[in-house]
Amino acid sequence: MATKRNVTSNPPTEDTSNKAVIDEAIERNWEIPNFTIKEIRDAIPAHCFRRDTFRSFTHVLHDLVIISILAIGASYIDSIPNAYARIALWPLYWIAQGIVATGVWVIGHECGHQAFSPSKTINNSVGFALHTALLVPYHSWRFSHSKHHKATGHMSKDQVFVPTTRSEYGLPPREQDPEVDGPHDVLDEAPIIVLYRMFLMFVFGWPMYIFTNVSGQDYPGWASHFNPKCAIYEDNQFWDVISSAVGVAGMIGLLAYCGQVFGSLAVIKYYVIPYLNVNFWLVLITYLQHTDPKLPHYRDNVWNFQRGAALTVDRSYGFLLNYFHHHISDTHVAHHFFSTMPHYHAEEATVHIKKALGKHYHCDNTPVPIALWKVWKSCRFVEDDGDVVFFKN
Repeated sequence: MATKRNVTSNPPTEDTSNKAVIDEAIERNWEIPNFTIKEIRDAIPAHCFRRDTFRSFTHVLHDLVIISILAIGASYIDSIPNAYARIALWPLYWIAQGIVATGVWVIGHECGHQAFSPSKTINNSVGFALHTALLVPYHSWRFSHSKHHKATGHMSKDQVFVPTTRSEYGLPPREQDPEVDGPHDVLDEAPIIVLYRMFLMFVFGWPMYIFTNVSGQDYPGWASHFNPKCAIYEDNQFWDVISSAVGVAGMIGLLAYCGQVFGSLAVIKYYVIPYLNVNFWLVLITYLQHTDPKLPHYRDNVWNFQRGAALTVDRSYGFLLNYFHHHISDTHVAHHFFSTMPHYHAEEATVHIKKALGKHYHCDNTPVPIALWKVWKSCRFVEDDGDVVFFKN
């Protein structure tokens, strides 16, 4: 085990902090970058930052038209005489509708970043409508997500998929741990246990995050996107959080009304199951964007905004998914550096960001199921101390 030491010189990490403890960075030959935001921004053509309201609305129309076509098509499924065809077609509808609706969620998310339009009123109006339709408390999530962007990769300030520390994981100090860096959880080596725990995360992870801030910072009291008085929010955000909660309640009321008119089973088949698929994509995408055994998290002595933004992984989900998800996954590094950049410029910007970042640009095109399995089994906890900490198992 390496002896802890303070950094006073640049190699091999190029860190300029006088008291940063970077043992793990040295052990893994991790170079802490020293580029500036201006250097990255100057590498990107100016037009990539321009927001075009009309063009943005065409993407909304595109998604809503496809969602409508899918729903209308699904309305004929139960009239098909062949039972096997009906059994096959409903899952296809649920999968397709979930994928396209995830794109709607992405556009609502873009509104929250003020990337949809130069107009704040248009951004928040469109974002509120799109996210509320998907049972997302728009302003509440917008505020917490802004904190995530401002502190990406920071151990004590980031807002989502914050790593569990050794002590929180219930392990003894490293020098007293017979397993040292792992693996520690024998049960989680069993495929059936892994799949069960994945099921819990992908089905319940998103609503639990919204309701109780699961995987976020350990705030006191009831930290929830429906609690305007919790530590996530400032006092001046109270009524925006309330309005977001009212919007979600109204959407639930609308669904209940539709259940009375069309039947509960119809609401489940046309809305609830695709909604669960949207939740699956949100959790999967977010988890794999910010969790990887190759990438560390930083504490105060090392972290700054640009270093945190670079702790993001671009992952391709294939042409169709990238297209319908508006490239939220394969251009996520660009999004974290410049969140007000519209998604339709992000592919071009990524080409330039990749060149500007060099070795500090991270992309992993491992097939997603394999990448998920590797990340899940490798990323359990980080050490309680140190200013650069990597996942261990």
